[in-house]
Amino acid sequence: MDSLQRPMTLSGAPDGVLARGPGSTAVALFHGFTSGPFSIAPWATALAQAGAAVEVPLLAGHGTRWEDLEQFTAADWRSIARQTVDDLLATHEHVFVAGLSMGGALALDAAAHRPVAGTMVVNPALRFASAAAPLAGLLRHAVRTVAPIANDTMRPGVDERAYTRTPLAGVRQVGAVQKAARLALPDIDSPVLAFRSTADHVVPHSSMTVLGRRLAPGLLTVRPLYNSYHVATLDWDAGLIHDESIAFMSATVDSRRREGLS
Repeated sequence: MDSLQRPMTLSGAPDGVLARGPGSTAVALFHGFTSGPFSIAPWATALAQAGAAVEVPLLAGHGTRWEDLEQFTAADWRSIARQTVDDLLATHEHVFVAGLSMGGALALDAAAHRPVAGTMVVNPALRFASAAAPLAGLLRHAVRTVAPIANDTMRPGVDERAYTRTPLAGVRQVGAVQKAARLALPDIDSPVLAFRSTADHVVPHSSMTVLGRRLAPGLLTVRPLYNSYHVATLDWDAGLIHDESIAFMSATVDSRRREGLS
């Protein structure tokens, strides 16, 4: 297994803007379907350099071979996400959740069930673009895999190191993650920063529509990404994502302190 596809644990820089004392700020950061920590490694590194402790778990069935995805369910991935958040809540004052694509859906789902300080998502997958994808549970009996879902970037030469095939059994489980996250959105009570590529060939705009409609008023801030496709964390707007995430976290922590929430 590639070292950059294994779980990542990054300690916050002691002089970073988010380093406000021992065990202050942490981020649980989740990768997308068929990919791994490599796809969000620059984001994780930027947050750590700003002073946050960052945990990037490797979701079950990922980082090995595509056949392994057929053995795990949405419940497995949701459990990993929640356990990661629980571990950070036990040792840190302010815990944020973040994610790309399906990882964004997992972050939102966790935010609805755990007392997190805030959420940051990049092109969160709350809906499928393909009309056939919701039928994956039936289609998997006839067609085991489809073409890979990978490397949708404007920047040339990017390889997010995703699987070379996409098993329909796994797509079915992604649908279950999406449904759970959509149903949980009204229970989120902390701010959400969403980065949305204006051109995305993987996740449809309906994902953002449902996010805006189901979140409580005033919680959502949307930052458009004009120079990136779906895997924006490895695309031209990656630096913007880093800077805006750090600013969002810093402002949120300051607000919580003023309101006596920490």
